[in-house]
Amino acid sequence: MQAPKARIPASIIIANYNYAQFLDRCISSALNQNHSNVEVIVVDDASSDESPDVIRSYGSRVVSCLKTRNAGHAAAFNTGFAASSGAVVFFLDADDYLYPDAVSTVIDACDSATTQAQFRLHVVDEERRITDTYPPPELPFDEGNVMPALLRRGRYQTTVTSGLAFDRRTLESILPIPEAAFRQGADGYLVTVAPVHGRVTAIDNCLGAYRRHGANHSAFNGRLAEGARWRIQHDFHRMAALARQTAEAGMILPDDVCLRDPTHLEQRLASLCADETRHPVAEDSRLALGAAGAAATLEMNASLRRRAFLAAWFLSVGLLPQRMARAVLSWKLIAASRPRILAALSKVIRRSVG
Repeated sequence: MQAPKARIPASIIIANYNYAQFLDRCISSALNQNHSNVEVIVVDDASSDESPDVIRSYGSRVVSCLKTRNAGHAAAFNTGFAASSGAVVFFLDADDYLYPDAVSTVIDACDSATTQAQFRLHVVDEERRITDTYPPPELPFDEGNVMPALLRRGRYQTTVTSGLAFDRRTLESILPIPEAAFRQGADGYLVTVAPVHGRVTAIDNCLGAYRRHGANHSAFNGRLAEGARWRIQHDFHRMAALARQTAEAGMILPDDVCLRDPTHLEQRLASLCADETRHPVAEDSRLALGAAGAAATLEMNASLRRRAFLAAWFLSVGLLPQRMARAVLSWKLIAASRPRILAALSKVIRRSVG
């Protein structure tokens, strides 16, 4: 990412599967960037809806990659990158969209040491009404050299696919993404291994929109245990990829790194409480996970009040009787399950711990 910045070529890779209803808005947002040198690559992962027709309607304005066999998120990223040429590469999920200044703002903020850029997104509903910000503004981005956080707990404060951009040389070092392990959640692979190769630049402005709807993979349509099990396995795949990258760089990743990650421990508790018989880690106990989560929370990059609140939540889930623990856990993870008074209280707590 080097000057003159106005002429730096950028690529926006759109990964699509059965999102025809959102795809036109997404592609248009990529084509309407105010940066002067942007190519748009659209990868359709063998959709069964009208997505191919939407893509064809753009003709030569986009590079289209229409796959005949559905292969998942990582395969779409790999295909799109192989067809791209930009020095800065954005990955954009087809149900999301960018604002016109996204590319130019990222390129202006980055320098030759930047390996990954990340920015906030407005959360919108299916009608594009803004409902929130992701990540929430009270959670500061991690930036610069994030390797100490990755080596300590396997995670740092970052964002989702559509809020990310990468230096091409970095992607050439870490791609292809393992397609079986990251059939979903390919962005998790990228944000985990890219920082091994350089610095992260964070931008607090919202430069696009992250659409939340019933078909999001991350929502799991309310299936708490299933979603938790997937996230646990996804973390294990991320750590395996990080271990390979750090070993090549002469760094050591601790074997128990996930046990210092509050987000991972939250999912371990969710899986164990919601469906103990299918929980993937046989030796887990609520008490041990709750205690580890409370300890890990106190090291988060967040306000003291927020950390104290989350630590208390972990201890409650770890110590309360099973039925009460399940209720406390669902109240945090599933907003719709909260009693009205708790829903109102959660809003007050979020503002007070920002």
